[in-house]
Amino acid sequence: MAVLERLRSDHAPALLAFERRNRAYFAASIPDRGDDFFTGFDVRHAELLAEQASGMHHFHVLVDTDGAVLGRVNLVGVVDGSAELGYRIAEHAAGRGLATSGVREVCALAREEYGLTALRAETTVDNTGSRAVLARTGFVETGPIRLVGRPGLRFTRDLADARR
Repeated sequence: MAVLERLRSDHAPALLAFERRNRAYFAASIPDRGDDFFTGFDVRHAELLAEQASGMHHFHVLVDTDGAVLGRVNLVGVVDGSAELGYRIAEHAAGRGLATSGVREVCALAREEYGLTALRAETTVDNTGSRAVLARTGFVETGPIRLVGRPGLRFTRDLADARR
């Protein structure tokens, strides 16, 4: 069972372990964070929490009963009632519906707690899992893009539709 929690400072060790353990898995479908992400993790974590406190972003982790991070579901770049959705699930936890449930829960938080009216998301064309999650959670494809030099798709979600 996974629980969605708003990112806190005490999540740092488990979050770093999650990112390290899944680095190669994530890099197969999205750009790698680079070595600096890992060597400067504590400083960057503190910066992200400060940005979250200012309302610029809303970061979340999916944690198991032992406090291990199974995934992340984030809203970044909050501007004019909208934000960009991003998510990643640990390799060993993929395929169990965690991304779908986490995205649904964050969409509800975005609407009810954060006052957002719309979300955006992007994924590569070949990331069928991510495309399926977006479709199941009410995102609508709005057009093609280039994403880190690869064919991608842009999606939007109107948060006024609370049924999804």
